[in-house]
Amino acid sequence: MSCREVIKRLLEDGWTEVKPRTPGSHRQFRHPVKKGKVTVPEHGARDIPIGTLKKIEKQSGLKLR
Repeated sequence: MSCREVIKRLLEDGWTEVKPRTPGSHRQFRHPVKKGKVTVPEHGARDIPIGTLKKIEKQSGLKLR
């Protein structure tokens, strides 16, 4: 699953992007109800490694696979 697909699913679930503190290749998202932040590496159309995808699922509470 690419980072674009993950970001699309997060936005559909109500997550909003947090203004970045520093420039870089990662984007952070916050949900108005759910606790914590979700960090998504942004590396174009490349697929996100399965371990990273599992961590994003755990942070967001979404099933992405």
